[in-house]
Amino acid sequence: MESKTLQGDCLDILKSVEPGSVNMVYLDPPFFTGRKHSSSTRDGSKFYSFDDVWKHSNEYLDFLTERLFLCRRAMRSDASIFFHCDHNSVHIARQALDLVFGADNFQSEIIWSYKRWSNAKRGLLQQHQNILFYSNGSKFKWNPMFVDYSATTNIDQILQKRVRDERGKSVYATDEDGAIIFDGNKKGVPLGDVWDIPFLNPKAKERTGYPTQKPLLLLERIISLVTDEGDVVLDPFCGSGTTLVAAKLLRRQSIGIDISPDAIGLTKQRLEAPVKTESALLKKGAEAYLNNDQWVEAHLKGFSVTRIQRNAGADGLLKEPLFGKTAFIRVQRVGESLSRAASALKKTIQSKGDAIGVLIMTENDMLDFNDHSIHVLLSPALQLKALSEQHLNQRESGRVVNNSWAQN
Repeated sequence: MESKTLQGDCLDILKSVEPGSVNMVYLDPPFFTGRKHSSSTRDGSKFYSFDDVWKHSNEYLDFLTERLFLCRRAMRSDASIFFHCDHNSVHIARQALDLVFGADNFQSEIIWSYKRWSNAKRGLLQQHQNILFYSNGSKFKWNPMFVDYSATTNIDQILQKRVRDERGKSVYATDEDGAIIFDGNKKGVPLGDVWDIPFLNPKAKERTGYPTQKPLLLLERIISLVTDEGDVVLDPFCGSGTTLVAAKLLRRQSIGIDISPDAIGLTKQRLEAPVKTESALLKKGAEAYLNNDQWVEAHLKGFSVTRIQRNAGADGLLKEPLFGKTAFIRVQRVGESLSRAASALKKTIQSKGDAIGVLIMTENDMLDFNDHSIHVLLSPALQLKALSEQHLNQRESGRVVNNSWAQN
């Protein structure tokens, strides 16, 4: 499939794109952040940057509107456009898109949701971006997608056919005898407008070092929704070239434009040898990463703890320091010796600086080494057992004394 890369201002280059030749436009322009964005490759051999500084919002609005008119000129009547932005610019982008495409052609506001690393910013941590979806007309191309039913969906909801009654309410369909009609052809739940797609991991092979790079998984989903094989995808701010790489992997043609020679060079490089990072989170599901060991959960009740899901040595991290130090906590497993549990916890502690460990002892055992960095607590069950045994010993001791005194 042909992939064209053109260097220059898209305001100029879009004028040369054949009118009515493009099936889809995706654009990820500057976000009106008011700052310069920069980043580099992992080895520091290449540096990328672009300016996102504006005098005022009207300047940014004019910048978008001029280019959106040219995008629409290039689009087919059944084409769609996806405008990527965030909280800084979504209100301005919506204004520009309504002006160029008409409010009636607004289809959806997609929320791309992801987890981000914490920062020191005062207020809520930003964990989503916006993608405004407009069509070029009422008869736009559409390829439905479906996702799995939620865990709370019961079998009746999956199997039984639903129709609208005379009041427009959704009800189960029945035949002339009142029997429920089953619909065995359900493919799942239609794709919604909130997409949980992981942000690119800093160590992902797909990551290029280009600022604001988006994951291929996101672009592949967008392209698949409104285009077919052989269709033409246009990106007037192609940056690192993710849109073009996704189009190539999906057997679409593409046109990428960017004012930066470095961005165009990077795009060409990626097109020659596409690299895609598979998301283990999406493949396995979030549940696969959760430690749902009920034995551990039961013994951690009562502790203020942040659960650790992917560590063999510790089950959690105490939310408050212990003796002024970071404290990891681990529960002794069934059949696991206390020394082995302590050894596993010790490995985690040693790799985390000046930290200590709390080991919850769940079976009668002896700790065969003395380590001041690990503090052993009896589980509530063992504490209760020890209390009971202590009480029993005291009673038995009392009987012996009394009997001896009585015989004298």
